[in-house]
Amino acid sequence: MNLTPHGPAGLAEIEQISQRAELALEKIRGTLLSPDAVKKAPVWNASQLGHFVGMDRAKVSYHAKKGQVPEGTLPEGSSRKIWSTAELQQWTRKFRSENLRPSDQPAVTVAVANFKGGVSKTTTAAHLAQGLSLRGHKVLLVDVDPQASLTTLCGLLPGVEIDEEHTLSPLFSGEQSDASYAVRPTYWPDLDLIPAMTRLYAAEFKLPARQKDDPSFEFWRALDLGLDPLRDVYDVIVIDSSPSLSYMTINALMAADGLVIPVQASNLDFASLSQFWSLYLDIARSLSDLRGDEKRFEFVDIVLSRVKPKNATAGAAVRSWIRDVYAGRVLSTEVPESETVTNAGLGFGTIYDLPKSQVDADTYARAFDAYEAFVDEVESEIVGVWNNWRAA
Repeated sequence: MNLTPHGPAGLAEIEQISQRAELALEKIRGTLLSPDAVKKAPVWNASQLGHFVGMDRAKVSYHAKKGQVPEGTLPEGSSRKIWSTAELQQWTRKFRSENLRPSDQPAVTVAVANFKGGVSKTTTAAHLAQGLSLRGHKVLLVDVDPQASLTTLCGLLPGVEIDEEHTLSPLFSGEQSDASYAVRPTYWPDLDLIPAMTRLYAAEFKLPARQKDDPSFEFWRALDLGLDPLRDVYDVIVIDSSPSLSYMTINALMAADGLVIPVQASNLDFASLSQFWSLYLDIARSLSDLRGDEKRFEFVDIVLSRVKPKNATAGAAVRSWIRDVYAGRVLSTEVPESETVTNAGLGFGTIYDLPKSQVDADTYARAFDAYEAFVDEVESEIVGVWNNWRAA
């Protein structure tokens, strides 16, 4: 086979590649999302609504007729009612009120972190945020990864709809004192976003520069302090961090009350997770000396992600190692490797976005049930944090 060299590539050529890539992404996004490139939250039938409020169809019908919650809409030509996502959230807030944030408590901040890429970190953050919102919580997603995958997943195009001033960059540079300026609504009710884009990476230079110029500045607390005004506005704040030990990742970890760490059952991922703890300890101990106190997480949850089928031998030993090493920190739910979730991601969505009618029912159910169980476990941790704070 004769291979033709592609030749050198200077800045002009790289710029052309970058422009073509952005144009292609914009076209793909417009094709996959909708003709006007605007994402829409899903609608739900009675069975799905009943799942979230713990009722069968008969009870859903009974409460719908009482008029205390949205009764649903009957589409033309259909005999079955549907509910919008916003209407479903009204139901969950009424019938799951015991799990909602107490009025005298702030939001619980959860960072989804792992220094290794490809572990479904962003997918995990998105499913957690949407799942919590479907349970009646008002959620803020914070994207601190310059790759901005989470921002794209929320239906916004970095570099086109999102520029540097719309990200956390002004907060990290000191131009803004809190993060409220960067919050924007998404297509999903009660789920807002602080977006990211590639130029957010400049924060990796801005934060240490501020520290050098002002010894009293604590670079690791910039995000934590910036989120303070929002902790009474939202119930849960979910931070998607970058897959590296960067200044922004340190900020995400220091701002978090709890950690969710997705990990695949592979030797490399197991080794990488060990390095995660080692590097974090080095940083945390140094910052503890500077802070005068010790950083404490209310919970740390390890979730096995992209797990291959149970009958596959690959990964079984590593799953066992992870459960042995991390004992009670590992969630009982294992999120399976799923073509359904992959296909949803190709459309810049999640399992919650994907119309059930478009996929195999069994495949959909396995993925949906796994993410639902995962969200249930993390929600239980969050409710426990509120209870602990109130008792303190």
